[in-house]
Amino acid sequence: MSKSESSLATIWLILFRLVEMNGIDAQRFMRELGVAPETFRDVTARLPAHLGDAAFEKASAQISDPAFALRAAQCWHPSNLGTMGYAWLSSRTLHTGLKRMERFARILGSRVTYRCIEEPAGLRFVLDHGRGDTPIGFVIADFSLSILVDMCRTNFGSKLNATAVSLRRPLPAKPQPWRDFFGCTIKFGAAEDSFLLDRVTVDTPLTSANIPLANTFDAILTEQLANFFNDDILSRCKAYLLRELTSGLPTAHEVASALGLSQRSLQRKLHELGLTYQNVLDETRHELARRYLDDPGKSVTEITFLLGFSEQSAFTRAFRRWSGMAPTSYRYMPAH
Repeated sequence: MSKSESSLATIWLILFRLVEMNGIDAQRFMRELGVAPETFRDVTARLPAHLGDAAFEKASAQISDPAFALRAAQCWHPSNLGTMGYAWLSSRTLHTGLKRMERFARILGSRVTYRCIEEPAGLRFVLDHGRGDTPIGFVIADFSLSILVDMCRTNFGSKLNATAVSLRRPLPAKPQPWRDFFGCTIKFGAAEDSFLLDRVTVDTPLTSANIPLANTFDAILTEQLANFFNDDILSRCKAYLLRELTSGLPTAHEVASALGLSQRSLQRKLHELGLTYQNVLDETRHELARRYLDDPGKSVTEITFLLGFSEQSAFTRAFRRWSGMAPTSYRYMPAH
């Protein structure tokens, strides 16, 4: 199976609970799709993308309610999203959680992409399921967005509603189930599937936040991204750098050797992405710096050496170049 066209198998447990909720024998449903129950014992197992599509088509044919996929919000559990589910629960704010979803989306499903778009009114989270304006695409959008919104409600509070929702599906004959679930104005027949959360909501610190734990999960997710997608040279580079930075500053030659490449091959592959090794190193250090600064247990001096800088002034200059502010200024921002 090509990992480039696959999804995390445990996500489909949500769909199987959903069909069971609608009076369908989930075990038989799985067997008819050719999925063995033992598949889900391996939390890293992946299923072909076409099998997921077949499952949604089968469910849609057997369930008469056109809004059935919205009830996926009642069926998910953090474990269904693997490490991502627990990283989400540990996020400092909904903003950082949604950005985390954007970054690691390929782990959940390689055909799905998420985008976080900053707007004056707040954060717009856009889903592209890769199925276009098709009936199966409309169902997948309902399924995915209902889970994502409920994830936000789990972290923030059950009364959270989006400010606005856009759906690519045409206006249904009975649109009330969508209005009831999202609790806001919905634009049907839109150019995208998305929801908008206001600025206060996305930037409010969450009581469930655990920054050190979230950082640990991020490191695991980065490794998973590199392992699942060997063709993703950027993720593989970052995974190696995240492991090795605390032991010193790896050279391009050392990274290339660790990835089984010549230095020239590594540089060529990065050049094809419009990047240099220094770009990747800076981006990784900046990412780590933000993680460490979010952890009040780490001093700026400690962070300096964890990132491979010889002195604090060098780290401060680099952080100003990356973000336009000093590390201490970033640390005391209300939310980021």
